[in-house]
Amino acid sequence: MPVIDADTHVDETEDSWSFLRPEEAALRPGTGFPSDREANPFMRYWLIDGRRQIRFIRNDAQTKTTVETRELLDVQARLRDMDRLRVDVQVMYPTLFIVEFTDKPELELALRRSYNRWMAERWRQAGGRLRWVMLPPTMSMPAALEELRFAADHGACGVLKKGNMEAGAWVVDPYFFPLYEEAAKLGLPICFHTGSGVADFTPARQFTYSNFYRLTLPVVHAFESLIVHGVPAQFPNLRWGFIEATASWVPFVLYDLRRRLAKSKVQTESALRASAPRSYDMPADVLRKNNMYVAVQVDEDLPYLLGQTGEDNLLVGSDYTHNDAAQEMDFRKLLQERADRGDFGQSVVDKITYHNPKEFYGL
Repeated sequence: MPVIDADTHVDETEDSWSFLRPEEAALRPGTGFPSDREANPFMRYWLIDGRRQIRFIRNDAQTKTTVETRELLDVQARLRDMDRLRVDVQVMYPTLFIVEFTDKPELELALRRSYNRWMAERWRQAGGRLRWVMLPPTMSMPAALEELRFAADHGACGVLKKGNMEAGAWVVDPYFFPLYEEAAKLGLPICFHTGSGVADFTPARQFTYSNFYRLTLPVVHAFESLIVHGVPAQFPNLRWGFIEATASWVPFVLYDLRRRLAKSKVQTESALRASAPRSYDMPADVLRKNNMYVAVQVDEDLPYLLGQTGEDNLLVGSDYTHNDAAQEMDFRKLLQERADRGDFGQSVVDKITYHNPKEFYGL
């Protein structure tokens, strides 16, 4: 059975900006280092618009990767690493762009457009085995739609979207409907990866103070908000993914939605209720009816989750290049071991590692 790694990453490098237009040269990110570099040998920064953004110097042993594979400096080396891991296709997300770092439309457009073309070039070199999630410049919607069309023709298999406010609008705001409509036409799913669409210039030493709130909860919020406002029903051919935030929150959100819906049916009208969205639909198979897919971790309570979600809407990924809590390079092996122990059937392994990501990303 082939294996699709539904969540891997690429670390941006100097080549990521090689497609900037001549008039955008002044926007090109540079690299900086702390003044006490000898005391901080694993610290460096992207210098963008006069501000510092973390640029990781990763440990090969901890990530089980190399700089050549992390930064796609050697595409063939990454493919060989995939062979070692017995992975047929990787879907790649960015690193720098997970958290928004600017509120300037011209900077967002220039860097995202260059990134998209850099990734398209790497896809071309990989013979279809490296697929990528494109970056729409959401502050410039006409340009975002143009980028979607370019990306769909050059190996992209998804659209990165932030689950909190982005470009000054929430996920369910009609501002994003042209993006959703175009993505549906092109067969590109909307991918809510952990991260934030709000530019935050918090000092690096305080970055961990709000990680869960800023990075993980936006994914959960997007899931809940889309259902409450009935957005998937307005785009019935569009698929929605919730990536790297685990999946154990899904039963809680579904419970909360069902309880609030039941309560709203017996409460009297109020000004607040009158201004709320129309009553949302909560069928037993919420994920399937709304074309929603959620990425799991292999050690979650999958038997319980499967009872809530079914087995057709779950994905899994290795988090390749990153060495955080989501990393799981041997996800296929670990899932198979659980199936062999009787935790769930073989069909669950096959669907989570191949059939579901194939359907979600349209591969």
